[in-house]
Amino acid sequence: MALETRTLGRTGLEVTRLGYGAMSLDPDRFGPVSPEQASAMLNAVLDAGINFIDTSPDYGPSEERIGDAIASRRSEYFIATKVGCPVAPSAGRGHVYNRENITAAVDQSLARMHTDYLDLVQFHGNPSPEVLAQGEAIETLRDLQQAGKIRAIGVSGVLPELPSQIAMGVFDAFQIPYSVLQRDHEALISEAKRAGAGTVIRGGAVRGAAAKDWDVRRLPEVAAERPRELWEAAQLDELLDGASRIEWTLRFTFSHPDLDTTIVGTANPDHLRGNIEALAKGPLPTDVVAEAKRRLDAVENA
Repeated sequence: MALETRTLGRTGLEVTRLGYGAMSLDPDRFGPVSPEQASAMLNAVLDAGINFIDTSPDYGPSEERIGDAIASRRSEYFIATKVGCPVAPSAGRGHVYNRENITAAVDQSLARMHTDYLDLVQFHGNPSPEVLAQGEAIETLRDLQQAGKIRAIGVSGVLPELPSQIAMGVFDAFQIPYSVLQRDHEALISEAKRAGAGTVIRGGAVRGAAAKDWDVRRLPEVAAERPRELWEAAQLDELLDGASRIEWTLRFTFSHPDLDTTIVGTANPDHLRGNIEALAKGPLPTDVVAEAKRRLDAVENA
């Protein structure tokens, strides 16, 4: 079964609407994942037809595992990684957006993933335009683009910086958090799309992690949002119509008209199959989406 695709903004990349988040291969966040398990998972992702994989230098061994497992299948997928994470010896701690650190990160990612080019390189850590200007960050990525090392430039952005990042007009794609229980950026996704950029949604499942069997113990930033309490208060179970909470949540995310792809991570083959089945069922009916938003707005405005 061919998966539905969208053009990722002006990048021209035809990406599957369901992507794969390779942060789930980081054992520090998700528990033990052996190299063999990682290889099986990544190959299963490609076998299923998913062609967009997102990673980062600071996702533990994620990049190395991608290189070891599927570099021989490089023509079958687009790889998105990030810069800003401290890589250069002089970078210190925290995100650093100077030429030395950005160049070191790109070269490291190329080596780790055994590839000659990266399809999308995103600034990690939600940097402001002012921070990017101080380190010649945009110019550095453009130079690397001219050298053929990267194809497109993006940013992983959130409020309060996201509107100004969109207004810069320099990014080919934006990675933005969104789910039924995290709708802060709902309108900004459409704004990014109108600006001609691609939209990569993260947290489309786990940020709506209301399912009792969904393990968020290693994601305290998600648990702190108390998604289950919001879900219960809005009585969203009444809208499931036989679907599991995770399936329904993913289909809600797919319902955003300006979503190009949503990256969902897992090291569990059953979860992968479930995510693909959710995509195949398509977006939720418009009246269900509208009712869910009405209920959530009522709870949040009470």
